Amino acid sequence: MGKRIYGLVGLLLLSTNAFAHGVVGDRFFPATLTIDDPFVADEMSLITVGTLKSPASGNSPATRETDYGMDFSKRISRNWGIGAAATYKDFKGEDGSSVEGFDNVDTNIQYQFFKNPDHEVVSSLKLDWVMGGTGNVQIADKFSRFTPSWLLGKGFGDLPEEAKYLRPLALTGVFGTSFPTHTTDLDTGNTIPKNAIWGFTAQYSLQYLQSNVKDIGLPWPLSRMIPLMEFPMQTPWNGDSKGHTTGTVNPGVIWFGRYIQLALEAQVPINAASGKGVGAIGQIHLYLDDIAPKIFTWTPFSGVLGPTQPK
Repeated sequence: MGKRIYGLVGLLLLSTNAFAHGVVGDRFFPATLTIDDPFVADEMSLITVGTLKSPASGNSPATRETDYGMDFSKRISRNWGIGAAATYKDFKGEDGSSVEGFDNVDTNIQYQFFKNPDHEVVSSLKLDWVMGGTGNVQIADKFSRFTPSWLLGKGFGDLPEEAKYLRPLALTGVFGTSFPTHTTDLDTGNTIPKNAIWGFTAQYSLQYLQSNVKDIGLPWPLSRMIPLMEFPMQTPWNGDSKGHTTGTVNPGVIWFGRYIQLALEAQVPINAASGKGVGAIGQIHLYLDDIAPKIFTWTPFSGVLGPTQPK
């Protein structure tokens, strides 16, 4: 079963490894669930739970995958950050088959190279290393993957007065390519593809609306909510599935407080290869730089940095 679900494992990796939140100008960007954010920050996803069903294929039954992920990221300077993530996966087939265990460990380094507060723009470069052979052999790949990517965030607070109700809108996006360290699966003989990893989010911050556009009297907790949609996608550059994009459309909402963020999204597959039915993903996320600033805002190269969330 582990080999059959290779493609779905790659897709759902996108759903558990999103890091970083931050502020640029008046804009607060939350930590999104499936699209990496362009900020470096001190934070931890206490738990991210996602579930999605894959369709039957050949002699293999339809299978429900449930992921339980944790991740941690730390600034090491004002513009550099590192992170790591671990995911426990549970596969249950409709024929009663079952396999579970940890996927490979994912580590990353990120460099935030551009920030423009006036136009609420931020951009960074990131390198992910999924360390082959560190997970359960029935689930995890024996080879590693390296994924360099470019990340961008843009808020629309600079729009004119005539479009002021669009100012709470923000977009984030990512584009990268995942390179495997092996070209052929030794067990099946199939080509291991290079994948374009891409996607974007559209966010509408009710907190930004209240604070920077017009106070429309939203009560708590609505005043701290960010409705959003995420679009995580991947497209193989080569192999049998070359050019066939898989992914999901994820409508949902994020609520953020002083120390914690809660998020819940649906996962709607864009085609049969991406999944079957509607899945879901939820997350409890901690802002470590606000919870323990004396510990987590210290960096080895830049001394003490401030928290990355508005008060």
